[in-house]
Amino acid sequence: MKISVNLFATLSRFKPENTGKDPWEMECAEGITIEALLGLLEVPSAKARIIFVNNVHANMETVLKDGDQVGIFPPVGGG
Repeated sequence: MKISVNLFATLSRFKPENTGKDPWEMECAEGITIEALLGLLEVPSAKARIIFVNNVHANMETVLKDGDQVGIFPPVGGG
């Protein structure tokens, strides 16, 4: 299945090479969770604080479906 992924701010360094612009499409197994997706991208779970799937807040156990749009943000700090 194909999903669209966008890693924001400091997480963009985990973006695979040769993916082109943001967001990028990637092929993954049916039933993959956000947690498993982070593992594939080698993003430490502790660095992924805010997660959206199709513009709705999601968590590590959220199961992705074909065509989903995933946005992952690091912890945010203020000043």
